[in-house]
Amino acid sequence: MKILLLIIAITALVLLISKQSEAASVPTPGETAPGFRLIDQNGEIKKLSDFSGQWVVLYFYPKDDTPGCTKEACAFRDDLASLEKLGAKVVGISVDDSDSHAKFAAKYHLPFPLLADEDGKVAESYGALTNLFVVKIAKRYTFLIDPKGKVSKVYLSVDTSRHSQEIVDDLKKLSH
Repeated sequence: MKILLLIIAITALVLLISKQSEAASVPTPGETAPGFRLIDQNGEIKKLSDFSGQWVVLYFYPKDDTPGCTKEACAFRDDLASLEKLGAKVVGISVDDSDSHAKFAAKYHLPFPLLADEDGKVAESYGALTNLFVVKIAKRYTFLIDPKGKVSKVYLSVDTSRHSQEIVDDLKKLSH
């Protein structure tokens, strides 16, 4: 029993330390957003530079077709007209592959790119990767990137039921 408690304590300490080191690498407002080159659900290569001159809502999410991720994606879908009216494009990223993204996008009629970051390098460059050694998942982080490619706002605590509207409200403030 003592050995099990020791293993649990060590694991918790390692996770806490890794979480702190990852948090330090999260881009902050004013910094240039890390670039990327990833494949979307349609097999097309998308780069951050493709969205130059536009606001980008770059959201990382843990897993296709799970309850929280579905709620968040569908809210972005439902608010897409409002976001685009404010000059923003929505881009989702997870470590799932493009086939998984294609099924997820088709099932919920998601009209924006879902990018496959299978090795987690892009999520890591945004401090949005949880690396549990054998499993990697993206954290639910969102970055609002301005038309010049600078991080404008960072969302590290996301409520999936109201996050999309929060982005719309922030874009209204930032655009005027």
